[in-house]
Amino acid sequence: MKHIKEIAENLGIPLDDLELYGKYKAKIPFRLINNDKVKQSKLVLVTAITPTPAGEGKTTTSISLSMALNRIGKKSIVALREPSLGPVFGIKGGAIGGGKCKVLPADDINLLFTGDIPAIERANNLLSTLIDNNLQSKNYNLRLDPRNIFWHRVMDMNDRALRNIVIGLGGISNGVPRESSFDITAASEVMAILGMSESINDLKQRLANIFVGLTYDKNPIFARDLNAQGAMAALLKDAINPNLVQTSDSTPAIIHCGPFANIAQGTNSILATKMAMTYSDVVVTEAGFGSDLGAEKFFDIKCHQFGLMPNAVVLVVTIRALRYHGGATKEQLSIPNAELVKKGLANLDKHIENMMMYNFKPVVALNKFDTDTEEEIDIVRQRCKEYEVMMSVNEGFAKGSEGAIDLAEKVMQSISYCPDCFKPIYKYDQPIEKKIEIISKNIYGAKDIEFSLKARKDLDLIKKLNLENLPVCIAKTQYSFSDNPDLRGRPKDFILNVREIEISSGAGFVVPIAGTIMRMPGLPDVPSAEKIDIDDDGVIYGIS
Repeated sequence: MKHIKEIAENLGIPLDDLELYGKYKAKIPFRLINNDKVKQSKLVLVTAITPTPAGEGKTTTSISLSMALNRIGKKSIVALREPSLGPVFGIKGGAIGGGKCKVLPADDINLLFTGDIPAIERANNLLSTLIDNNLQSKNYNLRLDPRNIFWHRVMDMNDRALRNIVIGLGGISNGVPRESSFDITAASEVMAILGMSESINDLKQRLANIFVGLTYDKNPIFARDLNAQGAMAALLKDAINPNLVQTSDSTPAIIHCGPFANIAQGTNSILATKMAMTYSDVVVTEAGFGSDLGAEKFFDIKCHQFGLMPNAVVLVVTIRALRYHGGATKEQLSIPNAELVKKGLANLDKHIENMMMYNFKPVVALNKFDTDTEEEIDIVRQRCKEYEVMMSVNEGFAKGSEGAIDLAEKVMQSISYCPDCFKPIYKYDQPIEKKIEIISKNIYGAKDIEFSLKARKDLDLIKKLNLENLPVCIAKTQYSFSDNPDLRGRPKDFILNVREIEISSGAGFVVPIAGTIMRMPGLPDVPSAEKIDIDDDGVIYGIS
């Protein structure tokens, strides 16, 4: 690794402005963003087909693409999300890429990094303590109804035992007994808010707008009613600044915020994206899970709200995932099977069509594994020809930037074809139900939408609070276009069941919840945490 000062110096970032976290990490103050330069930079989104539980390599593809763009003479930065400790210690592992395409220092980034996620956790839980303190207060009581408090505590760990809890036990002096719960920190609205904030003032305003719950008289209570926003923002004063690191070949990488795409907007922060666009000609960024989740929210929430104009889309596909969507069992995922790949193409078809709805012809990047056969790859290549989209076999994992040169060249072609063709698929002034319908029927392929009684009541509350003009951020399983994770491939004629709609008025969207969504994951039988260790020299082993 190079000293982070050298990485910054090569970008033209003033060294006096860097906040160093050792030799290889630094924060860049957001005031260095130059909106004129942002408009001149090109923005490339990396998304994927519907993932398998192990993931399909979006981060590896994003890193290899940015590295390859620099290799062919373009000034490129990769802008990524911060990993969550839950997956690191659970089943999926870290989120720093793989093989010869990683962001470094890998262990630091996967673990506590620069302290952003702990700061988000503390800001979230500060609001929780203020809420319960208000319930306890005799002189300063907002008459919050303990049965109608919608704010949850968070921690950055997979702990199923905390999903549903009772707090305030032990007598009068220990608080008001009530039901509560913990979410994983990446699911916190504070995480979403930090990712959507453009300044400290904007951050404070968004924090103030957090919807906490209802009084006994059914009046809304916001974080501003508890005077919480100032102290919460104070805890986030460093976390708001993007983090600068480097890839395996010293390509600059900006990593900031990590909201999950099956719950929140699923992209890195607006400040990180704009910072990368300030200091490079081509920015490569990613959105979580498949195009139906991360890409849709990237386009319809992040780009639409902040006026970003993406210029190209890369759609990551693996032969393994196509086998999975063709009906392969877990044991068959690594066994060549051309027939299963053909059946699984229906999933790829829908994701290509989704990107075309936003006026993009995606570049399909096949993330190659050793178990892929030429016959299987040719099946994918032929389907891409039928859709008239470019395809590249990406071998960045094994070969680094050299393995992604073809992908980089095709992405540059795609940028030249589409300098300003992006369009969102709905308008903010449409009713909430209509926005949900547009996404569900067009992006997911649903036949219809069914709203539960609870969801109907939530819609009434949204109207009462004058929040109908907010975008929608649908929460659903990442393993299917539908709300049923067992429906693989390209399900059709299904009903999307919206069981409730949460209000994230601070982040600036509402969250329709389709099916059953786990906001606090659990660990598998044999968690990755059992394989992680550290030696006397401080070297960490076992983080995948």
